[in-house]
This record gives sequence, C-alpha cells and structure tokens, in this order.
Amino acid sequence: MKPISKWVFSVGLLLLTVGCDLNEPKDQGSTALPQTNQAEAPKSSPTTKASESDQPNANQDDVRDADADVLYVRAAQANDGSWTFHVTVRHPDTSWEDYADGWDVVTEKGEVLKRSSDDPFTRLLLHPHENEQPFTRNQGGIVVPEGVSRLTVRAHDIVDGFGGVEVMVDLSVASGPNFVVERQ
Repeated sequence: MKPISKWVFSVGLLLLTVGCDLNEPKDQGSTALPQTNQAEAPKSSPTTKASESDQPNANQDDVRDADADVLYVRAAQANDGSWTFHVTVRHPDTSWEDYADGWDVVTEKGEVLKRSSDDPFTRLLLHPHENEQPFTRNQGGIVVPEGVSRLTVRAHDIVDGFGGVEVMVDLSVASGPNFVVERQ
C-alpha cells in the first residue's frame, strides 16, 4: 500500500472506531456538559434554581443506573413561534441492544409534541452514544399549543422504556431547575 493510501485508510478506520455519525448532527450552540463519566458527575440537587450560565447536572442519587435520564433542557423560541428543544441525556449505552433511542416533550395533558404525528418521539436518536455521555441533541419546529406553558421532557431507552429522571420546563419563566428558556 502506498503511504498516502495507508494514511487515508487509517483516518477512515479511526472515524469508524470513534463512532462518527454524519447523519445525526451534534447540538451546536447549546450548553454542553463536560465529558465525564457517571462517577465523576457533579453532585447537585435537581431542585436547585438554574441560571442561564449553569451547566446541566442532576443529583447523582436521582440518576437511575439503567434508565435514560434527562439532565438539562434549553428551550429556544424561533421567530415563527415554534420551539427548539436542546436536551441533555445520560444513559449507560452499551450497544445497539441497549441505548437511549429518543426523547419526548409532553404537555400536562399527556400530549407528546412532535414535528409529525408519524414520528416515534419528539426526537429520535439514531445510534448508541457509548463514548459520548452525557450527550445533547436538539429538535426544532416543535409547536407548543396556545395556553400551554408547563412541559415535561423525558427520555426513552430501548430496554427499559421511559422511567428515568425527567425535567419539568415552565416556558413562562426564564429558567428553573435544570432548564433555561430563551424567547425571541
């Protein structure tokens, strides 16, 4: 093999090993958690008042070992009135057989807000995130019904379903426990 071919092959192999996925863009421009494992996660209460500069966190005691937990939500309203939700999730993804596969934004009446009624979740997650924990993904174009201001954001994993830590978001305030709201 020529030296340049070996280099191209090595780079391609490295990208595959790292798990690069060009079809699922990382959330850009949101508050991201530092790359830590669960044992190194900061200890703070999810009931602590969050500010716009706060890093996402959750009380280690509230994080379930096998459930997909929502740690932080940034809700940003667009000029057209729709919303983009930036959601930070932690789950001990191990393989294609056990990973966080989606998250939902749910009204107090139980309505799941999605871009399309055909979507399985508000945001479908396309692959395991074994080497990226916690991780943040966003979903835009979410229409919140008029008069609705309180929402629950929950995460789902393919083995245990829903059941992890959820974040309650109140769109009528600028911030709260583990969430921030940005209005146009």
